[in-house]
Amino acid sequence: MRFNQYLTKLFCCTLSVLLVLSIFFIGCSLTGCGSDDDDDDAITTAAGEAEAFDASTTLNDFANKVVLATYTDLDNKAGELLGAVQALNAAPNQAHLELAQNAWKATRRPWEQSEAFLFGPVDTQGLDPALDSWPVNRVDLDGVLGSGQTLTEASIDALEDTLKGFHTIEYLLFREGNQRKAEDITPRELEYLTATTENLKAKTAQLANAWAPSGENYAGEVANAGDTSTIYQSQKDAMQEMVNGMIVIADEVANGKISDPFNEKDTTLVESQFSFNSISDFQDNIRGIQNVYMGKFTADGQGLNEFVNGADAALDARFQTEVQTAIDTIGAIPDPFRDSITAQRAAVQAAIDAVSTVQQTLENDILKLVLDSSFE
Repeated sequence: MRFNQYLTKLFCCTLSVLLVLSIFFIGCSLTGCGSDDDDDDAITTAAGEAEAFDASTTLNDFANKVVLATYTDLDNKAGELLGAVQALNAAPNQAHLELAQNAWKATRRPWEQSEAFLFGPVDTQGLDPALDSWPVNRVDLDGVLGSGQTLTEASIDALEDTLKGFHTIEYLLFREGNQRKAEDITPRELEYLTATTENLKAKTAQLANAWAPSGENYAGEVANAGDTSTIYQSQKDAMQEMVNGMIVIADEVANGKISDPFNEKDTTLVESQFSFNSISDFQDNIRGIQNVYMGKFTADGQGLNEFVNGADAALDARFQTEVQTAIDTIGAIPDPFRDSITAQRAAVQAAIDAVSTVQQTLENDILKLVLDSSFE
């Protein structure tokens, strides 16, 4: 009797357990408890709750330690160039000519690096074409030189852009790439050279003032993006502007400055052809990308690399390598570049490919990362 009662009790308990388990599994099938979907939901939630990147330091350092620092150096170098040209005008000897030539090259460097951020006042105030239009309009330039037109900073300013700026100065100082003799420079050329260099200095001063906090303070517009800026409604807007600036110059170097004369085999399309400074120009363009990305010019700051590294360390490392490779590959082209477009085509093609890689990473990876990310 006791055994039968035990069996009966055991049978009842078993039925109870089975009933509980059935209810549990039915509930789980309806709610998905313990499934992989729960893990996915947790990951999605965690990703959604990730903190937005605060780009305040990056934007402030870009505006002040990169852009303003570059433009300040440019203006200082332009002042030194003007002093050297004035000395040449006062005493046109070979020593003064070579000092002016070296000063031109020194001024050229910060300008070429600044082409990684050709937005803001340099664009809206028409300063880029006034400073750096090329090729030089040699026919019209010879016409002005042969005329009786008064040559002053103001009269030069009124001329079309291809008759002033860096490359007009370059042409007058260097002529055809060989070392020019000071005695071959005419008084009229010296007059034009002095006036157009005064105009270049006026433009670099205008550009520096446009970014300076004591001037128009465009630096403040960038640094305060998403806060008090009237131009950049969000930090993402300003970060996107930075990346687009780098894309533009990478595209111009690969598909314009190097490719155009290379594909056409036309030396007249070569930038800085009179001074044999083309390769340095191209390298400095890519160094400008490096400066923006690393947040530095003469002083170290926080660059875009901080943001990229936090999101994708492998991408950060790869891009830094690509940029340096592009600089080195351009540097491997034998001088002068205008001869290498026909005599050293493999080296020139390698440089085009290296810069194109930089451009593609900016467009396909870094810009996408900025657009897909959240900022404060």
